[in-house]
Amino acid sequence: IPRQIPEQRWYMNRFVGILMAGILPFGAMFIELFFIFSVSTHPDYRWWWRTFLVSGGSAFYVLIYAVFYFVNKLDIVEFIPSLLYFGYTALMVLSFWLLTGTIGFYAAYMFVRKIYAAVKID
Repeated sequence: IPRQIPEQRWYMNRFVGILMAGILPFGAMFIELFFIFSVSTHPDYRWWWRTFLVSGGSAFYVLIYAVFYFVNKLDIVEFIPSLLYFGYTALMVLSFWLLTGTIGFYAAYMFVRKIYAAVKID
């Protein structure tokens, strides 16, 4: 026998869930498409580094959250535990930045190779 489903809050509505789940991917896609479509008026041969740095930019927010967590949630007041926390956090943030930056660079590189492979120069 199926159980009775309790009354759901407004944000648990299917329609609201669909809208909220789609906003983050759309935001990421919108930013990338904005740069892609505006590149024809502003060519930049240094796009290699830009894609790497911008794609790794989410690591900055991980760092900000780690500092926020340290200040507000942890009760570490001594130097050595603080040094260990920020040392491991720095390694994690650097690794995350390198990982996401590399993925972003290769995605942009493959995209650029694909669209320029279709250009006919006559």
